[in-house]
Amino acid sequence: MALKGLKVVELAGLAPVPFAGMVLADFGASVVRIDRPNQASFDALGRGKRSIAVNLRHSLGKEVALEACRNADVLLEPFRPGVMERLGLGPDVLLQSNPRLVYARLTGFGQYGCLSHRAGHDINYVAISGILSLLGRKNENPNPPVNLLGDFAGGGLMCVMGILMALLERTRSNCGQVIDAAMVDGCSYIASFLLSSRNPSVIEGLRGTNILDGGAPFYETYKTSDGKFMSVGALEPQFYQALLEGLGLSKAQIPGQMDQEHWPQMKDRFAAIFRTKTRDEWTKIFSNLDACVEPVLEVAEAVHHPHNKERQVFASETESNPAPKLQRTPAQPETSRIPEIGEHTVEVLKELNYTPERIEELLKTGTAAQHQIGSRL
Repeated sequence: MALKGLKVVELAGLAPVPFAGMVLADFGASVVRIDRPNQASFDALGRGKRSIAVNLRHSLGKEVALEACRNADVLLEPFRPGVMERLGLGPDVLLQSNPRLVYARLTGFGQYGCLSHRAGHDINYVAISGILSLLGRKNENPNPPVNLLGDFAGGGLMCVMGILMALLERTRSNCGQVIDAAMVDGCSYIASFLLSSRNPSVIEGLRGTNILDGGAPFYETYKTSDGKFMSVGALEPQFYQALLEGLGLSKAQIPGQMDQEHWPQMKDRFAAIFRTKTRDEWTKIFSNLDACVEPVLEVAEAVHHPHNKERQVFASETESNPAPKLQRTPAQPETSRIPEIGEHTVEVLKELNYTPERIEELLKTGTAAQHQIGSRL
């Protein structure tokens, strides 16, 4: 696998950091997640990782983290600015003991700025980036795409990109560096097309009145007679012509495609036509037309769709396979289960050259915890 041999230490967090760690693990990195002892895990993205349970507020626990990072290529941490420094695990300390360490700090507002110490969630970061104001229907409140944009696209995935760039640069300099991955920054960067587009109709109008945000009748979802939906993305003239053909319309019967004044009426007309047949009937009609019209599948349906099965898009009913697909060194994710907190504590401590006596001390003092009772030291 592409990242085989890469050693990653991940400090347990929510959503974006676990996702970044999972992506690295999927492509071959050895990821050790440091969890708090006796705490429930909220990491649904733990596949391929090992878990050690260590109290970082204890001096002996801090030593474990130092030792783990001394032998690591990457550290992933999810805390607000200053937390790692107060633990004695800030960049100055860790990069001094391991100058090649890539120290990735993933937060909502970043390591500096007037909001950097505030709490927040995906919706807040997307809001401050300005992008939330562009998302939603006409005359309705802004509506985020759940937490995909901030936590995962602008957060976890951007952080992974930063890590890989830092690792590539390290091959030249032999030095690590700190990555300040902020979800506000990432959201803004992800939206570069919207912000810099020279086509004013993309975002110039009010929210929900433009080509790509539900304003245009040819870029929309439509409800069918069975309560399901079809997606329509017939932007280009040739696709729009095919859309009209599938709907049983001709250009002579309707206003021009880009006649924005009549878009609301055209949406109503298209909606009325789509309501006359089931989703599967419309799917069959458009199956031989290159109209950019596809059914809106439920997740359970998507898992079993022939295209997705052929490409092995899903590992199971509840897990996606990694993307993109590398030709020579494809990802080989461990999808069997998510590790229990502290499941690999003793195993990892041994790899860090802790003696049985020192491991016993960590366990007895509660500084560390092993999930599997009766593990041999």
